[in-house]
Amino acid sequence: MIIIQIKLTNKQARRFILAQQSLLAPRQLEGKDGILQFIDRVGCIQFDPLDQVGRNPDLVLQSRIKDYNPDLLQNLLYQDRKLIDGWDKNMSIYSVKDWPYFKRYRLQSRQRYGDGAQPATKILAEVRAELLRSGPLSSLDFKFEQVVDWSWAPTKIARAALESMYSWGELIIHHKIGTRKVYDFAEKHLPAELFTAQDPNQSEDEYYAWYVQRRIGGVGMLWQRASDAWLGIGGLKSRERSKALAQLQQQKKITAVTVEGINCPFYIRKEEEFLLEESRKPANDAQQAVILAPLDNLMWDRKLVKALFNFEYVWEVYKPAKQRKYGYYVLPILYGDQFIARFEPLLNRNKDQLIIKNWWWESGIKLSSAMQQALVSCLKYFMKYVGALSLRVNRPREKSAENKWLDGISE
Repeated sequence: MIIIQIKLTNKQARRFILAQQSLLAPRQLEGKDGILQFIDRVGCIQFDPLDQVGRNPDLVLQSRIKDYNPDLLQNLLYQDRKLIDGWDKNMSIYSVKDWPYFKRYRLQSRQRYGDGAQPATKILAEVRAELLRSGPLSSLDFKFEQVVDWSWAPTKIARAALESMYSWGELIIHHKIGTRKVYDFAEKHLPAELFTAQDPNQSEDEYYAWYVQRRIGGVGMLWQRASDAWLGIGGLKSRERSKALAQLQQQKKITAVTVEGINCPFYIRKEEEFLLEESRKPANDAQQAVILAPLDNLMWDRKLVKALFNFEYVWEVYKPAKQRKYGYYVLPILYGDQFIARFEPLLNRNKDQLIIKNWWWESGIKLSSAMQQALVSCLKYFMKYVGALSLRVNRPREKSAENKWLDGISE
Protein backbone atom coordinates (compact mmCIF):
# COMPACT_ATOMS: atom_id res chain seq x y z
CA MET A 1 0.00 0.00 0.00
CA ILE A 2 1.36 3.41 -1.01
CA ILE A 3 0.92 6.09 1.64
CA ILE A 4 0.73 9.56 0.05
CA GLN A 5 1.92 12.18 2.51
CA ILE A 6 2.69 15.28 0.43
CA LYS A 7 1.00 16.94 -2.54
CA LEU A 8 2.95 19.24 -4.85
CA THR A 9 2.16 21.52 -7.72
CA ASN A 10 4.11 20.91 -10.91
CA LYS A 11 6.24 23.99 -10.24
CA GLN A 12 6.98 22.88 -6.68
CA ALA A 13 8.08 19.46 -7.95
CA ARG A 14 10.42 21.06 -10.49
CA ARG A 15 11.91 23.39 -7.92
CA PHE A 16 12.39 20.55 -5.43
CA ILE A 17 14.39 18.50 -7.94
CA LEU A 18 16.46 21.50 -8.98
CA ALA A 19 17.20 22.38 -5.36
CA GLN A 20 18.24 18.78 -4.67
CA GLN A 21 20.44 18.86 -7.79
CA SER A 22 22.11 22.17 -6.80
CA LEU A 23 20.67 23.81 -9.91
CA LEU A 24 18.05 26.13 -8.44
CA ALA A 25 20.16 28.99 -7.11
CA PRO A 26 23.43 30.51 -8.38
CA ARG A 27 26.29 28.07 -7.86
CA GLN A 28 27.00 27.66 -4.15
CA LEU A 29 29.31 24.63 -4.20
CA GLU A 30 33.02 25.32 -4.54
CA GLY A 31 36.24 23.41 -5.22
CA LYS A 32 36.98 19.82 -4.26
CA ASP A 33 34.77 19.97 -1.18
CA GLY A 34 31.85 21.07 -3.34
CA ILE A 35 32.42 18.19 -5.77
CA LEU A 36 32.55 15.66 -2.92
CA GLN A 37 29.44 17.16 -1.33
CA PHE A 38 27.49 16.89 -4.57
CA ILE A 39 28.61 13.32 -5.34
CA ASP A 40 27.83 12.26 -1.78
CA ARG A 41 24.30 13.57 -2.32
CA VAL A 42 23.58 12.01 -5.72
CA GLY A 43 25.68 8.84 -5.37
CA CYS A 44 27.45 9.02 -8.70
CA ILE A 45 27.86 10.93 -11.93
CA GLN A 46 27.90 9.06 -15.21
CA PHE A 47 31.06 8.78 -17.29
CA ASP A 48 31.22 8.95 -21.08
CA PRO A 49 34.47 9.20 -23.09
CA LEU A 50 33.22 11.62 -25.78
CA ASP A 51 34.81 15.05 -25.49
CA GLN A 52 33.24 17.83 -27.54
CA VAL A 53 33.29 20.52 -24.87
CA GLY A 54 34.51 18.41 -21.99
CA ARG A 55 33.43 14.92 -20.99
CA ASN A 56 30.09 14.22 -19.35
CA PRO A 57 31.35 14.31 -15.70
CA ASP A 58 32.96 17.70 -16.30
CA LEU A 59 29.79 19.03 -17.93
CA VAL A 60 27.76 17.82 -14.94
CA LEU A 61 30.08 19.55 -12.48
CA GLN A 62 30.54 22.83 -14.35
CA SER A 63 26.79 23.44 -14.04
CA ARG A 64 26.98 23.16 -10.24
CA ILE A 65 30.49 24.01 -9.02
CA LYS A 66 31.61 27.63 -8.86
CA ASP A 67 34.72 28.24 -11.03
CA TYR A 68 34.91 24.55 -11.94
CA ASN A 69 38.16 23.27 -13.43
CA PRO A 70 38.47 19.66 -14.75
CA ASP A 71 41.79 19.32 -12.89
CA LEU A 72 39.81 19.28 -9.64
CA LEU A 73 38.05 16.07 -10.65
CA GLN A 74 41.26 14.47 -11.91
CA ASN A 75 43.00 15.21 -8.61
CA LEU A 76 40.15 13.75 -6.58
CA LEU A 77 40.27 10.59 -8.71
CA TYR A 78 43.97 9.94 -9.18
CA GLN A 79 45.85 11.85 -6.48
CA ASP A 80 43.61 12.27 -3.45
CA ARG A 81 41.78 8.97 -4.17
CA LYS A 82 38.57 10.37 -2.69
CA LEU A 83 36.66 9.33 -5.83
CA ILE A 84 36.90 6.22 -7.98
CA ASP A 85 35.96 5.05 -11.48
CA GLY A 86 33.51 2.18 -11.24
CA TRP A 87 30.30 0.54 -12.35
CA ASP A 88 27.16 2.15 -10.98
CA LYS A 89 24.85 4.03 -13.40
CA ASN A 90 26.78 2.23 -16.14
CA MET A 91 30.37 3.53 -16.01
CA SER A 92 30.43 6.20 -13.35
CA ILE A 93 32.42 8.13 -10.79
CA TYR A 94 31.49 7.69 -7.14
CA SER A 95 32.93 8.17 -3.66
CA VAL A 96 35.61 5.72 -2.62
CA LYS A 97 33.64 5.32 0.63
CA ASP A 98 31.04 3.39 -1.38
CA TRP A 99 33.51 0.66 -2.42
CA PRO A 100 32.11 -1.97 0.03
CA TYR A 101 28.55 -1.57 -1.32
CA PHE A 102 29.62 -2.85 -4.75
CA LYS A 103 31.20 -6.06 -3.49
CA ARG A 104 28.22 -8.03 -4.79
CA TYR A 105 28.84 -6.70 -8.32
CA ARG A 106 32.57 -7.53 -8.08
CA LEU A 107 31.84 -11.10 -6.96
CA GLN A 108 29.45 -11.55 -9.88
CA SER A 109 32.14 -10.27 -12.23
CA ARG A 110 34.67 -12.77 -10.89
CA GLN A 111 32.19 -15.58 -11.47
CA ARG A 112 31.60 -14.33 -15.00
CA TYR A 113 35.15 -13.56 -16.09
CA GLY A 114 37.36 -15.54 -13.75
CA ASP A 115 35.99 -19.06 -14.08
CA GLY A 116 38.83 -20.31 -16.24
CA ALA A 117 36.68 -20.60 -19.34
CA GLN A 118 37.56 -17.08 -20.52
CA PRO A 119 40.70 -16.96 -22.72
CA ALA A 120 42.03 -13.98 -20.75
CA THR A 121 42.42 -16.08 -17.60
CA LYS A 122 45.31 -17.91 -19.24
CA ILE A 123 47.59 -14.89 -18.94
CA LEU A 124 46.55 -13.61 -15.50
CA ALA A 125 49.71 -14.86 -13.77
CA GLU A 126 51.92 -13.07 -16.31
CA VAL A 127 49.87 -9.88 -16.07
CA ARG A 128 50.10 -9.89 -12.27
CA ALA A 129 53.84 -10.49 -12.38
CA GLU A 130 54.39 -7.62 -14.82
CA LEU A 131 52.25 -5.27 -12.75
CA LEU A 132 54.26 -6.16 -9.66
CA ARG A 133 57.49 -5.62 -11.54
CA SER A 134 56.67 -2.54 -13.62
CA GLY A 135 53.16 -1.23 -12.82
CA PRO A 136 51.05 0.83 -13.19
CA LEU A 137 50.43 -0.36 -16.77
CA SER A 138 47.96 -0.13 -19.63
CA SER A 139 47.12 -2.78 -22.21
CA LEU A 140 49.64 -1.22 -24.61
CA ASP A 141 52.45 -2.15 -22.22
CA PHE A 142 51.92 -5.87 -22.86
CA LYS A 143 53.15 -7.72 -25.95
CA PHE A 144 50.43 -10.37 -26.21
CA GLU A 145 49.10 -10.34 -29.77
CA GLN A 146 46.16 -12.73 -29.41
CA VAL A 147 42.73 -11.24 -30.10
CA VAL A 148 39.71 -12.60 -28.18
CA ASP A 149 35.96 -11.99 -28.19
CA TRP A 150 35.06 -9.34 -25.61
CA SER A 151 32.09 -7.36 -24.33
CA TRP A 152 31.84 -4.79 -27.11
CA ALA A 153 34.02 -6.23 -29.84
CA PRO A 154 37.07 -8.45 -30.35
CA THR A 155 40.07 -7.04 -28.48
CA LYS A 156 43.62 -7.98 -27.53
CA ILE A 157 43.87 -10.50 -24.74
CA ALA A 158 45.85 -8.14 -22.46
CA ARG A 159 43.04 -5.61 -22.49
CA ALA A 160 40.49 -8.33 -21.73
CA ALA A 161 42.61 -9.57 -18.82
CA LEU A 162 43.06 -6.09 -17.34
CA GLU A 163 39.38 -5.23 -17.69
CA SER A 164 38.43 -8.55 -16.08
CA MET A 165 40.71 -7.91 -13.10
CA TYR A 166 39.33 -4.37 -12.86
CA SER A 167 35.71 -5.55 -12.93
CA TRP A 168 36.22 -7.94 -10.00
CA GLY A 169 38.13 -5.33 -7.99
CA GLU A 170 41.68 -6.67 -8.12
CA LEU A 171 42.74 -3.59 -10.10
CA ILE A 172 41.62 0.02 -10.13
CA ILE A 173 42.27 2.73 -12.68
CA HIS A 174 45.47 4.38 -11.52
CA HIS A 175 45.13 7.20 -14.03
CA LYS A 176 44.14 7.82 -17.63
CA ILE A 177 46.04 9.03 -20.65
CA GLY A 178 43.22 10.56 -22.64
CA THR A 179 40.71 7.72 -22.54
CA ARG A 180 43.35 4.98 -22.18
CA LYS A 181 43.18 3.35 -18.76
CA VAL A 182 46.33 2.69 -16.75
CA TYR A 183 45.79 0.06 -14.03
CA ASP A 184 47.35 -0.86 -10.71
CA PHE A 185 46.49 -3.15 -7.80
CA ALA A 186 43.53 -1.80 -5.83
CA GLU A 187 44.93 -2.74 -2.43
CA LYS A 188 47.91 -0.42 -3.01
CA HIS A 189 45.67 2.64 -3.28
CA LEU A 190 42.53 1.95 -1.23
CA PRO A 191 42.46 2.18 2.57
CA ALA A 192 42.74 -1.32 4.03
CA GLU A 193 39.51 -0.93 5.99
CA LEU A 194 37.63 -0.23 2.75
CA PHE A 195 39.40 -2.77 0.56
CA THR A 196 38.63 -5.65 2.95
CA ALA A 197 35.23 -4.44 4.18
CA GLN A 198 32.25 -6.74 4.01
CA ASP A 199 29.20 -5.88 1.92
CA PRO A 200 26.92 -3.81 4.20
CA ASN A 201 23.90 -5.37 2.42
CA GLN A 202 23.80 -9.02 3.41
CA SER A 203 20.62 -9.99 1.56
CA GLU A 204 19.43 -9.32 -1.97
CA ASP A 205 16.40 -7.43 -0.64
CA GLU A 206 18.67 -5.13 1.37
CA TYR A 207 20.84 -4.59 -1.68
CA TYR A 208 17.92 -3.62 -3.92
CA ALA A 209 16.45 -1.32 -1.26
CA TRP A 210 19.82 0.41 -0.83
CA TYR A 211 20.22 0.80 -4.58
CA VAL A 212 16.67 2.09 -5.17
CA GLN A 213 17.15 4.68 -2.43
CA ARG A 214 20.50 5.64 -3.96
CA ARG A 215 18.94 6.17 -7.41
CA ILE A 216 16.11 8.26 -5.99
CA GLY A 217 18.81 10.50 -4.58
CA GLY A 218 20.65 10.40 -7.89
CA VAL A 219 17.76 12.23 -9.58
CA GLY A 220 16.04 13.79 -6.58
CA MET A 221 12.62 12.32 -7.27
CA LEU A 222 11.63 9.10 -9.06
CA TRP A 223 8.55 7.06 -9.78
CA GLN A 224 7.93 3.33 -10.17
CA ARG A 225 8.33 3.29 -13.93
CA ALA A 226 10.94 1.76 -16.21
CA SER A 227 13.57 4.30 -17.20
CA ASP A 228 17.28 4.79 -17.72
CA ALA A 229 17.48 5.99 -14.10
CA TRP A 230 17.54 2.31 -13.05
CA LEU A 231 20.28 1.23 -15.48
CA GLY A 232 23.21 -0.70 -14.07
CA ILE A 233 21.32 -2.42 -11.26
CA GLY A 234 21.55 -6.08 -12.27
CA GLY A 235 18.36 -8.05 -11.73
CA LEU A 236 16.22 -5.07 -10.72
CA LYS A 237 12.87 -5.49 -12.48
CA SER A 238 9.49 -3.92 -11.77
CA ARG A 239 8.67 -6.48 -9.07
CA GLU A 240 11.94 -5.86 -7.23
CA ARG A 241 11.51 -2.09 -7.48
CA SER A 242 8.00 -2.24 -6.04
CA LYS A 243 9.17 -4.43 -3.17
CA ALA A 244 12.12 -2.14 -2.44
CA LEU A 245 9.95 0.99 -2.52
CA ALA A 246 7.43 -0.56 -0.12
CA GLN A 247 10.26 -1.61 2.23
CA LEU A 248 11.85 1.85 2.15
CA GLN A 249 8.55 3.58 2.81
CA GLN A 250 7.81 1.24 5.72
CA GLN A 251 11.27 2.03 7.14
CA LYS A 252 10.54 5.77 6.71
CA LYS A 253 13.56 6.21 4.45
CA ILE A 254 11.52 7.61 1.55
CA THR A 255 8.35 9.66 1.25
CA ALA A 256 5.66 9.30 -1.42
CA VAL A 257 4.44 12.51 -3.03
CA THR A 258 1.89 13.34 -5.69
CA VAL A 259 2.23 16.00 -8.37
CA GLU A 260 -0.78 17.74 -9.86
CA GLY A 261 -1.89 16.28 -13.19
CA ILE A 262 0.22 13.11 -12.85
CA ASN A 263 -1.42 9.89 -11.72
CA CYS A 264 1.72 7.98 -10.74
CA PRO A 265 3.20 8.78 -7.29
CA PHE A 266 6.80 9.93 -6.89
CA TYR A 267 9.30 9.17 -4.14
CA ILE A 268 11.86 11.39 -2.43
CA ARG A 269 14.39 10.57 0.26
CA LYS A 270 13.16 11.33 3.77
CA GLU A 271 16.26 13.33 4.68
CA GLU A 272 15.60 15.69 1.78
CA GLU A 273 12.07 16.68 2.77
CA PHE A 274 13.50 19.96 4.08
CA LEU A 275 14.09 20.97 0.45
CA LEU A 276 10.33 21.05 -0.07
CA GLU A 277 10.33 24.35 1.80
CA GLU A 278 12.75 25.69 -0.80
CA SER A 279 10.39 24.57 -3.55
CA ARG A 280 7.53 26.59 -2.04
CA LYS A 281 9.45 29.87 -1.94
CA PRO A 282 8.78 32.47 -4.65
CA ALA A 283 11.25 32.28 -7.54
CA ASN A 284 14.24 34.58 -7.22
CA ASP A 285 14.16 37.32 -9.85
CA ALA A 286 17.91 36.89 -10.41
CA GLN A 287 17.58 33.44 -11.92
CA GLN A 288 20.58 31.71 -13.45
CA ALA A 289 20.98 29.95 -16.77
CA VAL A 290 23.03 26.75 -16.93
CA ILE A 291 24.13 24.33 -19.63
CA LEU A 292 23.49 20.69 -18.73
CA ALA A 293 25.37 17.54 -19.66
CA PRO A 294 23.75 15.02 -22.05
CA LEU A 295 23.86 12.36 -19.31
CA ASP A 296 23.24 14.77 -16.45
CA ASN A 297 21.63 13.26 -13.35
CA LEU A 298 18.62 15.49 -13.95
CA MET A 299 18.19 13.90 -17.40
CA TRP A 300 18.41 10.24 -16.31
CA ASP A 301 14.63 9.77 -16.54
CA ARG A 302 13.58 11.64 -19.67
CA LYS A 303 9.92 10.67 -19.35
CA LEU A 304 9.95 12.30 -15.93
CA VAL A 305 11.59 15.41 -17.43
CA LYS A 306 8.87 15.51 -20.06
CA ALA A 307 6.12 15.12 -17.43
CA LEU A 308 7.46 17.77 -15.05
CA PHE A 309 9.30 20.22 -17.33
CA ASN A 310 7.49 19.64 -20.64
CA PHE A 311 10.91 19.18 -22.25
CA GLU A 312 11.74 16.33 -24.64
CA TYR A 313 15.38 15.44 -24.97
CA VAL A 314 17.13 12.63 -26.81
CA TRP A 315 20.90 12.49 -26.98
CA GLU A 316 21.33 11.86 -30.69
CA VAL A 317 25.07 11.28 -30.75
CA TYR A 318 24.69 7.60 -31.63
CA LYS A 319 21.94 8.12 -34.21
CA PRO A 320 22.74 8.19 -37.94
CA ALA A 321 22.97 11.80 -39.10
CA LYS A 322 19.82 11.53 -41.24
CA GLN A 323 17.77 10.43 -38.25
CA ARG A 324 18.75 13.33 -35.99
CA LYS A 325 16.16 15.98 -35.23
CA TYR A 326 18.71 18.46 -33.91
CA GLY A 327 22.39 17.54 -34.05
CA TYR A 328 25.30 15.35 -33.02
CA TYR A 329 26.12 16.75 -29.57
CA VAL A 330 23.27 18.97 -28.39
CA LEU A 331 23.03 20.25 -24.80
CA PRO A 332 19.95 21.49 -22.89
CA ILE A 333 19.83 24.99 -21.40
CA LEU A 334 17.97 25.58 -18.16
CA TYR A 335 16.81 29.01 -16.98
CA GLY A 336 15.29 29.17 -13.52
CA ASP A 337 13.00 26.16 -13.35
CA GLN A 338 12.33 25.70 -17.07
CA PHE A 339 14.19 24.49 -20.13
CA ILE A 340 14.34 27.36 -22.61
CA ALA A 341 16.65 26.17 -25.38
CA ARG A 342 19.20 23.65 -26.61
CA PHE A 343 22.34 24.22 -28.63
CA GLU A 344 25.12 22.35 -30.41
CA PRO A 345 28.56 23.50 -29.25
CA LEU A 346 32.01 22.66 -30.55
CA LEU A 347 35.40 23.65 -29.22
CA ASN A 348 38.12 24.63 -31.69
CA ARG A 349 41.09 23.90 -29.48
CA ASN A 350 43.62 25.28 -31.98
CA LYS A 351 41.99 28.71 -31.85
CA ASP A 352 40.73 28.57 -28.23
CA GLN A 353 37.31 29.23 -29.67
CA LEU A 354 33.85 28.05 -28.66
CA ILE A 355 31.60 27.55 -31.68
CA ILE A 356 27.81 27.53 -31.54
CA LYS A 357 26.88 25.38 -34.52
CA ASN A 358 23.16 25.84 -33.96
CA TRP A 359 20.66 27.08 -31.42
CA TRP A 360 17.03 26.08 -30.91
CA TRP A 361 14.56 27.87 -28.65
CA GLU A 362 11.79 25.93 -26.96
CA SER A 363 8.28 26.70 -28.15
CA GLY A 364 6.71 29.74 -26.51
CA ILE A 365 9.91 31.17 -25.02
CA LYS A 366 10.04 34.97 -25.02
CA LEU A 367 13.48 36.47 -24.48
CA SER A 368 13.35 38.99 -21.64
CA SER A 369 16.19 41.29 -20.63
CA ALA A 370 16.74 39.24 -17.45
CA MET A 371 16.91 36.02 -19.47
CA GLN A 372 19.30 37.58 -21.95
CA GLN A 373 21.57 38.77 -19.16
CA ALA A 374 21.53 35.31 -17.57
CA LEU A 375 22.35 33.64 -20.91
CA VAL A 376 25.26 36.00 -21.58
CA SER A 377 26.67 35.21 -18.11
CA CYS A 378 26.07 31.51 -18.71
CA LEU A 379 27.98 31.45 -22.02
CA LYS A 380 30.84 33.52 -20.61
CA TYR A 381 31.11 31.06 -17.72
CA PHE A 382 31.01 28.15 -20.15
CA MET A 383 33.74 29.74 -22.28
CA LYS A 384 35.93 30.05 -19.19
CA TYR A 385 35.26 26.42 -18.30
CA VAL A 386 36.31 25.12 -21.76
CA GLY A 387 39.23 27.57 -22.00
CA ALA A 388 37.81 29.50 -24.95
CA LEU A 389 38.95 33.07 -25.54
CA SER A 390 36.35 33.83 -28.20
CA LEU A 391 32.91 32.75 -29.36
CA ARG A 392 31.77 32.16 -32.93
CA VAL A 393 28.17 31.69 -33.99
CA ASN A 394 27.90 29.73 -37.20
CA ARG A 395 25.79 31.12 -39.99
CA PRO A 396 23.31 30.75 -41.51
CA ARG A 397 21.15 30.54 -38.44
CA GLU A 398 17.55 31.38 -37.69
CA LYS A 399 17.09 35.13 -38.22
CA SER A 400 15.01 36.33 -35.28
CA ALA A 401 15.06 38.91 -32.52
CA GLU A 402 15.58 36.09 -30.04
CA ASN A 403 18.93 35.28 -31.63
CA LYS A 404 20.33 38.78 -32.06
CA TRP A 405 21.64 38.80 -28.48
CA LEU A 406 24.31 36.27 -29.55
CA ASP A 407 25.92 38.91 -31.74
CA GLY A 408 26.92 40.88 -28.67
CA ILE A 409 29.28 38.18 -27.39
CA SER A 410 30.50 36.66 -30.69
CA GLU A 411 33.22 37.85 -33.00
